[in-house]
Amino acid sequence: MLEPELLTAAGPHRRRQLLSHLEALDGSLNALGGGLTVRSQPAAATIADLLAHVDASALYYNADYSAFARRRDGAVVKRLESEPLDVNVFHGNVVHEPGTVLTKAGSLSQVFSPFHRRWQDTPMAPWPDPGEARVLVASGVVLADLDTDGEPYQPGGEAAAWDRLNEWLEHVDGYPDTRDIPGIEGTSRLSADLRFGTLGARTVADVVGTHSPGRAAFVRQLAWRDWWAHTLAERPDLPSRALRPDYERIRWRTAPDELEAWKAGRTGYPLVDAGMRQLAQTGWMHNRVRMVTASFLVKDLLIDWREGERHFRRLLVDGDPAQNGGNWQWAAGTGPDAAPYFRIFNPTSQSEKFDPDGTYIRRWVPELAALDDKAIHAPSRLGPLELAAAGIILGDTYPEPIVDHKVARERTLAAYKRALG
Repeated sequence: MLEPELLTAAGPHRRRQLLSHLEALDGSLNALGGGLTVRSQPAAATIADLLAHVDASALYYNADYSAFARRRDGAVVKRLESEPLDVNVFHGNVVHEPGTVLTKAGSLSQVFSPFHRRWQDTPMAPWPDPGEARVLVASGVVLADLDTDGEPYQPGGEAAAWDRLNEWLEHVDGYPDTRDIPGIEGTSRLSADLRFGTLGARTVADVVGTHSPGRAAFVRQLAWRDWWAHTLAERPDLPSRALRPDYERIRWRTAPDELEAWKAGRTGYPLVDAGMRQLAQTGWMHNRVRMVTASFLVKDLLIDWREGERHFRRLLVDGDPAQNGGNWQWAAGTGPDAAPYFRIFNPTSQSEKFDPDGTYIRRWVPELAALDDKAIHAPSRLGPLELAAAGIILGDTYPEPIVDHKVARERTLAAYKRALG
């Protein structure tokens, strides 16, 4: 069921990836003598009609925790209350179902580390028993008629997802040493598979294991992922409202030109620009760079974190209300166990530390490629002769910095202090 509202909200990268996965699933079903039925209408009435059409005796679905998904799923189940159907819900998008990882007091921990300890100690729910199914063909939307212009971020389908997981197993032991370096393939690139369910989070946790420091560090990220999903299940307003109420008093700046420069990767800070261009072109961004670009919007430009949350959620191929909303609140300091408001990334020193040879910047900001490894992190510090030798004209071929980081930092600290009293 392709909800029109969700398809409209999704940007081109996530839409292409979804359709690629659906095409692969359709191919698998064709091999079994059936086919994938795709309909593009609101779910409640359409699913009831489809179940009646195929004379179904049971409905199986995977839970989602966003406010929209809960309304949709609730409407579907309510519509089916009068039908002789066995309705079964699963929680395959997380390792542990929301509500199963709680403090001794019976609440969701507001600090990640104790949540992680309880998460580790929580027994896995039993795997569902295999069953029998008959593959049918029912009329629906032809996938080829949907908007599939361009190539997906990754090859679609479960088999391709398993290939990615198996490839990651060859590198995961080095994860603590490689995870923060955007210029290399040092992360799993499994986030979109977890988003779409071509790999289950529990499956990934089982396959990777925790028998080396690198594997344990990676599986810990699955616990973070669960924590945000559990938080969204408890707080549906996670993507839209500060979970620390005092932070709603921050007086954010209205600066449309600066916001557009940030979105376009034209801030004059090379690492920020590289990340925003990678996002626009591919639908993905390295996690370290996500933190830097988010910090720049909120802490350098003092623009409301919700502007960034919406932009990321639209463009990210792995865009997800729980993960995206939670991590934007972390960056802004407005959520549980968030970075303190006075933690403000310096985009230049972050660049020098994590992209020391400029590999990542040269890939995504090619107009700076002729600069040496030191100069590429801050071209605005160079003189006109050095810039000319590299074919750069500040304010023309590459922008001047749109804000002075030191000045912006003090402005942000003052704004947060005023809001928090």
